Amino acid sequence: MKKLTLATMAAALAVTAISAPAAAQVREYEDYEYSENVVELTTVRIEPGQLETYLEGLNSTWVAGNEVAKELGHIVDYGIYSNMAPSGGSFHLMLVITFPGENMQPSRERYDEFMAAWGEANMDQANETVINLYNEIREIQGVYLLREINMLGAE
Repeated sequence: MKKLTLATMAAALAVTAISAPAAAQVREYEDYEYSENVVELTTVRIEPGQLETYLEGLNSTWVAGNEVAKELGHIVDYGIYSNMAPSGGSFHLMLVITFPGENMQPSRERYDEFMAAWGEANMDQANETVINLYNEIREIQGVYLLREINMLGAE
């Protein structure tokens, strides 16, 4: 009978541990649950030297529109985040909007309420900015809808 060395046994155990499927130890609604809010995350790459131009445009369109939506209770919050360590081809900004979960379905009532507060003139100006400015200086790299996972019992 061949003797197994300690190193051989350790290697066999490591391979077994890595290749064996783990039995799930956490269960939804017992150990974790999804948040009610939904986060829309948009990643944006901006042409060199155009960050301030893009932010100026966002302030008059995206930020202004989100302020109206927040005041109406259509969104919980919003924010602009800068990637402080962008590498080749990666995004420069993240645009984040937090929606109450119940507001994820389309609603004519919310649309009409928003348009009454925002106005056709603002909508037209925002669309013109997107077409004539944003499309020249930025690239939307991705749009994601996320729900936070809350671990239950974790303090």
